[in-house]
Amino acid sequence: MKKILVLGAAGQIGSELVVYLRNIYGADNVVAADVHKNCPDYVINGGPFELIDALDGENFRKQVLKYNIDTIFNLVAMLSVKGEANPVLAWKLNMGALFNSLEIAREIKGAIFNPSSIGAFGPTTPMDLTPQDTLMRPNTVYGISKVAGELLSDYYYEKFGVDTRGVRYPGIISNVTLPGGGTTDYAVEIYYEAIKKKSYTCNLPAGAFLDMMYMPDALKAAVQLMEADPCRLKHRNCFNVTAMSLDPEIMAKEIRKHIPEFKLDYEVDPVKVKIAATWPNSMDDSVARDEWDWKHEYDLATMTTDMLNVLEKKLK
Repeated sequence: MKKILVLGAAGQIGSELVVYLRNIYGADNVVAADVHKNCPDYVINGGPFELIDALDGENFRKQVLKYNIDTIFNLVAMLSVKGEANPVLAWKLNMGALFNSLEIAREIKGAIFNPSSIGAFGPTTPMDLTPQDTLMRPNTVYGISKVAGELLSDYYYEKFGVDTRGVRYPGIISNVTLPGGGTTDYAVEIYYEAIKKKSYTCNLPAGAFLDMMYMPDALKAAVQLMEADPCRLKHRNCFNVTAMSLDPEIMAKEIRKHIPEFKLDYEVDPVKVKIAATWPNSMDDSVARDEWDWKHEYDLATMTTDMLNVLEKKLK
């Protein structure tokens, strides 16, 4: 049975991944960790929880040994918009957490899941059906740290035999935890505002296509990759995964099938527009499909139905 540590358990993905993993491997076998206790009660009380600053390698290592951890899910990251506001801290956090995770995984001969992002691509990357292997020259500190993380993870696999794996996540849409400072945050906010106000003011313009994925598929991708037969993996860090390519108008049109009076207008954020313009319109995830049988379950229609049903109850 795996013994898993989830770093960044208070985040958008982490707060749901902890529950997902505990349902699969057992609550006692999944340790949730974050730098503070600002986590949902179900994360803290649903199984082991530890305060871990991923930059404090000594305490990080101590907790890994305490619980006999063999697999680390490193979800610690400062996202794109917040990273541009504080690039020095973003680099320190994103790379420091990964480096400590890799060093500890090397010591324990364990495995590590370290996700990358569509932010790893840049303005010179092919924008449509972006290939798995292509030119990657991002111009945000978040993206630069993600490319560096992919390369460093590959290095630890080749040099030290650490079982490193990861995916390049698109924008993640969730009905549980709000996002925290990313360029694709609007794709979550639009559903909340559709329920609360029947309107939304979007900070990305019409025609700003970006890849998106519903959280259940994001969680499935992480576990499916970590459980994949390593003999099939020609790539490791990181696999393109996606489910849909959307712009705000397409999302609004789908929401109107449920809420006909929904109105969408725009007040664009120049910082977000500049970042989004360097990211793919759509990714080609055929390599993930070939090497570990990746396949998304939710499309825009099924995701929208589920999002609105859940949020209708949640926001009453």
